[in-house]
Amino acid sequence: MLFRFTSAVGLCLASLFLATGVYAQLRLPKLISDGMVLQRDVTLKVWGWATPGERITVRFNNKTHKTVTETNGQWQVKLPPVASGGPFTMEIAGKSRLELKNILIGDVWFCSGQSNMVHQLNIHDVTYANEIREANYPQIRQFLVPTLTNLQVPQDDLPNGQWKAAVGEDVRLFSAVAYFFAKKLYDLNKIPIGIINASVGGTPIEAWMSEEGLKDFSALKTTIEKNKDTTYINSLTRRQYTTTQPTASVDLGLTGSTKWYDVSYIPKGWRPINVPGYWEDQGIKDLNGVVWYRKEIDIPASMTGKPARIFLGRIVDADELYINGKPVGKTSYMYPQRRYSVAADVLKAGKNVFVIRVVNNAGKGGFVPDKPYCIFAGTDTIDLKGTWHYKVGTVYRPFAGGSLVSGLNAQNQPTALYNAMVAPESSYAIKGFCWYQGESNAGKPQEYVTLLPALINDWRRRWKLGPLPFLYVQLPGFMDYNYQPSESNWAILREAQFQALSVPNTAMAVAIDLGEWNDIHPDNKKDVGERLALAAMKTAYRENLVSSGPLYQSVAVEGNKIVVSFTNIGGGLLTNDGEELSEFAIAGSDKKFVWAKAKIESNKVILWSEEVPNPQYVRYAWADNPVNPNLYNKEGLPASPFRTDQ
Repeated sequence: MLFRFTSAVGLCLASLFLATGVYAQLRLPKLISDGMVLQRDVTLKVWGWATPGERITVRFNNKTHKTVTETNGQWQVKLPPVASGGPFTMEIAGKSRLELKNILIGDVWFCSGQSNMVHQLNIHDVTYANEIREANYPQIRQFLVPTLTNLQVPQDDLPNGQWKAAVGEDVRLFSAVAYFFAKKLYDLNKIPIGIINASVGGTPIEAWMSEEGLKDFSALKTTIEKNKDTTYINSLTRRQYTTTQPTASVDLGLTGSTKWYDVSYIPKGWRPINVPGYWEDQGIKDLNGVVWYRKEIDIPASMTGKPARIFLGRIVDADELYINGKPVGKTSYMYPQRRYSVAADVLKAGKNVFVIRVVNNAGKGGFVPDKPYCIFAGTDTIDLKGTWHYKVGTVYRPFAGGSLVSGLNAQNQPTALYNAMVAPESSYAIKGFCWYQGESNAGKPQEYVTLLPALINDWRRRWKLGPLPFLYVQLPGFMDYNYQPSESNWAILREAQFQALSVPNTAMAVAIDLGEWNDIHPDNKKDVGERLALAAMKTAYRENLVSSGPLYQSVAVEGNKIVVSFTNIGGGLLTNDGEELSEFAIAGSDKKFVWAKAKIESNKVILWSEEVPNPQYVRYAWADNPVNPNLYNKEGLPASPFRTDQ
């Protein structure tokens, strides 16, 4: 019995040692590491973990700072403000010793949002090929926060991550918007710029906020509490459908002895179809499923024996490309542009068989218009647009007898991204925030009026550095053009973004002219980043410059005309195309809007219409994707959309 008792005690002591042993080795958060950029001119926190009661010494910039680890294994020291410069070395010693090298002091910006902030230079490698090739900015660095979620509690560290300089191939993984933002600031003042890039595509604003930041949103608070119940969460991940799924569909293109992409396959019963274009617009009605496309392309000998690139625009939803029976590339969802590399041994002189398997789950399927469709190698390019042939591989049956219930998408849940991707950095001193998000909240745009200011205040409280500059991008134009005045959720969300300028020390980069009707991820990321940099120069660096296009200020009714005044007129109002003002609509008390005649007079916009003898209200660029919003200032910056009838 004595033996068993002492063995049990030993096991308990061993368990206790293992439980606390995680802090036995001196450890730093992933963010505090080689190559980091520290914020200049502010008190800096350096923190980590070690054995409780362990004496810790931090040596930096010829100064020594000491502390003792707390009972929970955590320690922290504060370093006095340091001017920009470097590289520096930092030594941290306890029972063991760590040395951090190549540290710069400059300005650190926390860049966050959804996919348009995620999009890396690598995705836009054609548009920005020169910038990628010439990148040599060792003093611009990015820390890419890994995509993580946590539904329960804020985390104190990240599982991985490292600082990378904008040099050579490493620049490809930089957020394109954040890179051009940082480069503009660096080119102006030659101060090191650090980017902490925490962004995830397709995510709503509430996922990026803390529980305290959402305390005034009752419905979201209820969701947060439910999500803390692991039993509830586990039940969601196990459950897929409330009703029996339809009989599994068989793709005929993959089931026969000869697959439809095989070079030995002899096509029968294939019909002509145009690329680009949606199949629903070409005689295939309401088909969700798999459609195969096939075309024989003549390739000259000059394009063979060398690597090639193929552009297939955008495809809704997923695709797999085969050339001469060989798999070349595939994409699982609709948004990325298809840019595939073709190995040197794939193409041959003469006839080449191109086969694309397209999967569509809902809505229109096929190839998005107004995108590049070509293959090129060396100096030769072949256009792939035109007549292809198609055959349906399978048709998905609609669900019947109940509703579809999916498992929980954690990254869309309130606090999930804050807990895992924001909280771990909130002790790291920064200059300010850059935010590019809103697409995922456009379905309920009215909520954004309160959510965006709540996010701004929440993050400022988390960092405890006062009213840090908060810069954000107003959503660009997207979706179909509408040539009549209309209602728009995207316009309402832009209005909510405009209204957030009432929060002190904020600035908005207007991007209404930088969108693409058929791509929620417009290619022009450079102008977005540089407009954010202009906003930073004005808001964070207090430069005396025009940092924004015209912003609505007030309206006055003068007889049968409406006179609109603006701030940020800079050197004066003008149209960027030299044509008459467009996208202005007016209405009387009935709020039935019609297009207005418009002119610029004394840096104000005068509006009238014979159809509205007693005008009361104005709208400008009020659409998902206004056709030609051409009001600018002489500094070349566009006016923000607005309305006066809300």
